[in-house]
Amino acid sequence: MYTREKTQTVQVGNLYIGGGHPVVVQSMVNADPHDAEAILSQIQRLFVAGCELVRLAVPDREAVAVFGQVCQSSPVPLVADIHFDYRLALAAIDAGAAKVRINPGNIGSEDRVAQVLQAAKEAGIPIRIGVNSGSLPKDLLEKYGVSPQAMVEAADRYIKLCAQYDFNNLVFSLKASTVPLAVEASLEFARRYPFPQHLGITEAGPPEVGIIKSAAGLGALLGQGIGDTIRVSLTGDPVQEVEVAYRILQAFNLREYGPQLVSCPTCGRCQVPLAEIATEVAQALQGIRTPLKVAVMGCAVNGPGEAREADIGIACGPDGGLLFKNGEIIGKLSRDQLIPQLIAEIKQISGRNS
Repeated sequence: MYTREKTQTVQVGNLYIGGGHPVVVQSMVNADPHDAEAILSQIQRLFVAGCELVRLAVPDREAVAVFGQVCQSSPVPLVADIHFDYRLALAAIDAGAAKVRINPGNIGSEDRVAQVLQAAKEAGIPIRIGVNSGSLPKDLLEKYGVSPQAMVEAADRYIKLCAQYDFNNLVFSLKASTVPLAVEASLEFARRYPFPQHLGITEAGPPEVGIIKSAAGLGALLGQGIGDTIRVSLTGDPVQEVEVAYRILQAFNLREYGPQLVSCPTCGRCQVPLAEIATEVAQALQGIRTPLKVAVMGCAVNGPGEAREADIGIACGPDGGLLFKNGEIIGKLSRDQLIPQLIAEIKQISGRNS
């Protein structure tokens, strides 16, 4: 288990972020912000996938009204994402937001920021301040360029501004589309401040690219104990973001999200179509939430040892293979028996533990 950085705790609806609580998985709706039915449908899909916190863009007054409707029916707490107009933040708080995301630099004068802080304080909800490498104050860009120093300095300004109005119920994100910049900024922020961090690589791209960038960036921070809530930003269906987020957390033993499939990369010793076998097993595991380690190994060199370390696994050979359960051989099976029996055992274990 990785030693988590000790941050202060904020409450978002029925969730707790920071303070050593489990890392919260969140995503963002990309349905039309004026279509309550489409938004609720997507939130329900996110909820079923395990999403714990959902953010909605609130770009105008019509969207505020829809946001209020959705708040009444959502199975998870909702975050209002506000840009440019402080009045939308005030209205979203009145409509039932569990949290508000703002960038103080783009919603106007200090007085307007102060009104948002006061409204959040009266409602007892936190604010996430989003510092993005693409929207830094001009003077900091001139002084530091696009850099971790500029991002942390921007965050420092916002912390001091909030302190003037006795508001510290804060979550921070320091996001960039380049992994080293996001990682270095988040590391430096963690060294200096106790506020919980929302992690993410912004504009990470389509899944084939974004998953790699997100795993690299979030992994670099989670491995050092940094991060209290995460969003994997992918171009496409946000439901996929949830599964990827959990898989990243599961790799660090920070959350559980169903079976982990271990399969060897194959080499010249492998005499079976292991890629096909692993794909078939992976498809059978979809929808199972029992935390299991499942091994699908392709030969007798490393296979039996790896399979023995798993909860359930197979070591394949040219004429069949061995089925292992909790380190013990429970069957020597023919090729056509191997996969069906493995899947049957997995479903039996899942049924007992569900």
